[in-house]
Amino acid sequence: MRIILSNIGTMGDINPLIAIALELKRRGHQPVMAVPPVYGPRIVPLGLEFHPVRPDIDPGNTALAAMIYDVRKGTERGLREFLFPALRQTYDDLLAAATLPQRADLLLLGELNYAGPVVAEVTGIPWASYVLAPLSFFSAYDPPVLPMYPRLSRADKTVPGMGHAIRRLVKLMSRKWPQPVYDLRQALGLPRGANPLFDAKHSPDLVLALFSRVLGREQPDWPEHVAITGFCFYDADAGNAKLPLHLEEFLAAGQAPLVFTLGSAAVMAAGHFYEYGARAAERLGQRAVLLIGPDARNRPKHPLPPSICVAEYAPYSALFSRASVIIHQGGVGTTAQCLRAGKPMLIMPYSHDQPDNARRMRRLKVARVIQKQHFTPIRVARKLRILLDEPIYAHRAQHIAERLHSEDGVAHACNALEGLVLAKKDEARS
Repeated sequence: MRIILSNIGTMGDINPLIAIALELKRRGHQPVMAVPPVYGPRIVPLGLEFHPVRPDIDPGNTALAAMIYDVRKGTERGLREFLFPALRQTYDDLLAAATLPQRADLLLLGELNYAGPVVAEVTGIPWASYVLAPLSFFSAYDPPVLPMYPRLSRADKTVPGMGHAIRRLVKLMSRKWPQPVYDLRQALGLPRGANPLFDAKHSPDLVLALFSRVLGREQPDWPEHVAITGFCFYDADAGNAKLPLHLEEFLAAGQAPLVFTLGSAAVMAAGHFYEYGARAAERLGQRAVLLIGPDARNRPKHPLPPSICVAEYAPYSALFSRASVIIHQGGVGTTAQCLRAGKPMLIMPYSHDQPDNARRMRRLKVARVIQKQHFTPIRVARKLRILLDEPIYAHRAQHIAERLHSEDGVAHACNALEGLVLAKKDEARS
């Protein structure tokens, strides 16, 4: 099979695709990674075919990160000012990947590639979609935390019909956002179609929920043909699977440290996260690792003691298992790595799915949550002390880690994709 795997987003959006692509290649298929050009240098050395899809992402664009992670307008501005202005380019690039030099057998599309379902409709190529977190389904029976209205989530268990009201509210607020998608469809001679933000992004044949049932379970109003696969882990790029030497030496020299990280995108809008995190660790007398990313401005301004180690990057799969508590932004990829490592978390969510993921972790009793405006050294130290001293968090985290180690999200996802192609071929023969 020649399978096009495509999405537009952060490394958290792309890593699961890489994991699936590598397994598909191992099985003898031809996976093609159709993602923004910035990811080419990470994908090509893996021996995967790469096809660039616009818009590109500037990893050093702190203004873009700040815009996208604005709690009030981040989602809207990310769509209307970044993704949708390049929608026709995305369509052209993906159409080329799907048809040249040969026609693909299947498309696997992430929800941020709004041109993807249009390409599938125009070409007639079968397609599957994938989501990474339960929020993407906007279920009325398991209503998500809305970043701009977090208090509504407190009423979903006490006010009858609140989940349906939340869903209607979001649809009303966003009703004008996808107009560029409707315009593209009209230009291509297609009918208006279903709402791209809620319905059209899901394949009618197969929707891969690339998360564990620990995070979310099937709901009555989910799309048809959803397969919960389990998490699809990948963070070991070619030549980049080991810890930096100075970090390895630091870990070997003492007790398990606190680890502070903001993933691959929120790290570009870190604010005082690392400065205040370091001060909280010092107040507690705890060793700490700060993964500050490529922006040197994230390095704390005050002199750091030997008990705090700073690194730009480290693969989570090699680091988290050696931590005591992990402090992060609540992205689903980071959250999944914490769960697999069996470590308690302190989550400071920004926007998008992060507040909802944070609430789910709190309900599992593996995490505490602190809002961004409350992230001060004293408050962080207070919450970390609870996570360090109360054994329930470590015990629950270890229990869930054992459960995750019995799951194989990549294998289940690839089995489902192979099954879909076979079913479509049988359907065509009959």
